[in-house]
Order: sequence, then structure tokens, then C-alpha cells
Amino acid sequence: MSWFYRHVVRPVLFTQESESAHNRTLAALALASRSRSVGRCVAAFARVPNLPVQTMGLRFPNPVGLAAGMDKRAVALPMWRALGFGFSELGGVTWHAQPGNPAPRMFRVIQEEALINRMGFNNSGAAAMVVQLQDWRRRGDWPDHPVGINLGKSKVTPLAEAATDYGLSLEALWPLGDFFVVNVSSPNTPNLRQLQDRTALDDILAALQERNCRAGIPKPLLVKVAPDLSFEALDEIVEVALRRNLAGIVATNTTITRPKSNNPRTMKLYEETGGLSGRPLRERSTEVVRHLYRQSQGKLVLVGVGGVASAADAWEKVTAGASLVQIYSGLVFQGPFLVREIVRGLRERLAGAPWEDAVGSEARQ
Repeated sequence: MSWFYRHVVRPVLFTQESESAHNRTLAALALASRSRSVGRCVAAFARVPNLPVQTMGLRFPNPVGLAAGMDKRAVALPMWRALGFGFSELGGVTWHAQPGNPAPRMFRVIQEEALINRMGFNNSGAAAMVVQLQDWRRRGDWPDHPVGINLGKSKVTPLAEAATDYGLSLEALWPLGDFFVVNVSSPNTPNLRQLQDRTALDDILAALQERNCRAGIPKPLLVKVAPDLSFEALDEIVEVALRRNLAGIVATNTTITRPKSNNPRTMKLYEETGGLSGRPLRERSTEVVRHLYRQSQGKLVLVGVGGVASAADAWEKVTAGASLVQIYSGLVFQGPFLVREIVRGLRERLAGAPWEDAVGSEARQ
């Protein structure tokens, strides 16, 4: 099926502008999500084996998750489980609805199997996501895997008021999410990455944990970091994360750096502003995972994301210290049955050994 996608489906999709193709695909998945019979057929066709992982107090059917940005409005939630994902991260969602940055704002770098986006947290707002998620629950179509929600800062909110902005979204969505990811690392909201500074981040996480505890039994809270940070800056984030009792770190967001290329078309696309994801990000994101694992001494759950397009890529993240991995660009270039290929490959590499033994095995050497 992967061959069919790459050689038949993908060429048709790639004749369309990148964001238009994304929107049409998501609309089709949203429509399919409304039919349980379609969902059962997709799940039977996907045939993703179990590889259960227990972490953060949650049970994951397998460690391969959907990365944030693919389903910002939660319109296709049941279909992600049908495709075999072990968890899904919805959003990024902001307290205020916002259109995002002007189009065009998403570009394919086909030669490098990469994407560039400057979407800017386009979404319908936290209140609209609450309504959508409540509808899935009311219909009885909630997936049997953990659902995470990626929280962003509204563009209209000053940096000084970021903690309140994030907090309002967390409070509204708290009853519906299994875990939450604080996104302070998107390159597409002006000055957002300044919130990765130790003092600013500490203020935000302290406020969010206060709301988290006040709402009931605290739910896992993670922070998503940029791959462009120095190791010293990452060390400061680890310190804050441990002090504020975070469950973990998502590593990493997209990068604003560009690799060298001899391809003129690739270099022209690299001139576009925005975050780069996909294959060129793989090595750096793995380096960040490995560093965070060593620096935290394995005390933080790490979610590895960036350039995962095969079982080998996922295994690289796991042995560097990631308990879970996520995919986005890999779906675009490899197709919807990539989850099956990765989970099967991970099972083969484990060869019956416990998952916990594999996590960080290379980083401990």
C-alpha cells in the first residue's frame, strides 16, 4: 500500500498547492470519521499490531503518535485511531480564534522530503475545540488511545500575559484532554520563542500547574522545545521542567535553519520563511532527544518528533531516549500506512525485550 500511495496517490496530491491538499485530505478524513463502518474498515485494512507502552500514567496501544498541526480543530479524531496511531496530539489551539498568517504559507520540498510552514496557529479557538471534542464523546466515537492537546499563545495576547492566555485554554479543555503540551517554540508567532527563556517559561509553567492541580488530579503537562536552542538553553528548560513537575518534553518543533543543498529548486524553497520539518530535521531532533535524556537522567518522558519516516528513524529516537514518537511530514511523503510499518519495525527490533530497556539504550552507552 505504501508503494501505491507513493506512486499513484501522492503524485495526484502533489499537483495541488500544499495547504489545499492538506485541507482536502483532512476534510475527507473528517467525513470518514462520521461513519463507524468506514472506521472499522480502515482499521481492518491498516492492521497495526499492538505494542503497548505505559508512561505518564497513561496506556498507549503503541508508541507512534500523530504530531500537532495535522488536526488543529479535532475534526478527524476517530480516524487517527482507525489508522493505527497509538495517540494523537490535537491543535495547536489558542484561546482566541485566529486565521493565522497570510497564504501561501505551506511549501513542499519534495527532493528533501521536507515541509516548510508559516501557518501561525490558524485555528478556531479553544471554545470551538471544546464543542468539537464534546460532540465526539456524545456520539460515542472517542478513541481508545490517549488524546493530547497542544496549547499555543494567541497572537493578540502580549508576551507578558502569555500565562493567562495558555491557562484559559488549559482550563477550558482540561476535562477533555489526557495530556497537554505547552507550545512555546513555534517560529511562526512573533516573539513566541522568547517564552523558552528560563524565567518566562517558569512563570508560565507555574501558573499552568496551579490550574492543573486546581482542576482535579493533575494531568500530564509537557513543553515543546525548538531544535535551534543551544544545549545550555535546553539544560535550563530541563531544570524548569523538573522543578515544576512536568511529565516530559516534546522534542522538537520545526527549525528555522536550512541545510545546504546543490539543488537550485530546493535552495529557492529554503528562502521561504517558516519552520522546516521532515527529513532534514531528523538528525538534530535526535541530538536534542539524546541530550535531554542524559541531562534529565531519564526523569522526564521524551516525545521524539522530527524526520520520523521509517521504523529505523523511530528506533533512532527511542534508543536516544524517546518513550514515544510522533509523525507529520512522514505521513505526507510516505502515506497513511506508515504507522503500521513503523510499529512492525519496532516490534522486530525489540525482539521480545521490554520497551523500557530500549528507551535511551544508546544514550546510556
